[in-house]
Amino acid sequence: MNIVDSSGWLEFFSDGPNANEFSVPLSDTDSLIVPSISIFEVFKVVLRERDEDSALVAVSLMNQGKVIDLNFEISIQAAKFSHDFKLPMADSIILTTAYIYNAAVWTQDIDFKDFENVKYFPKLKE
Repeated sequence: MNIVDSSGWLEFFSDGPNANEFSVPLSDTDSLIVPSISIFEVFKVVLRERDEDSALVAVSLMNQGKVIDLNFEISIQAAKFSHDFKLPMADSIILTTAYIYNAAVWTQDIDFKDFENVKYFPKLKE
């Protein structure tokens, strides 16, 4: 199972320098888990940088994976991760979802770099 965090989705959608790295997990929708917080983050950025139609297209592609809603268990564990590792809320929710579903996290976000089962790609300049 794989989770592509918001930075990976945005890199893929913008065809950035690391887009090909993220095409690997994104092409396997049967193994793709999408935390609902990622949908929020991606929709917000695409809406701000482009328009609502582009944002809707982006999240419709995200919806091809298995969307995992924020629930009680994820909320409590994510709060612990956030506290213990000084992670931002969204990152702690994504990481918790990955641990619960035994998924690898694919990311450009340095906050994830040192965690187990993370495929980190440093953000490259275009």
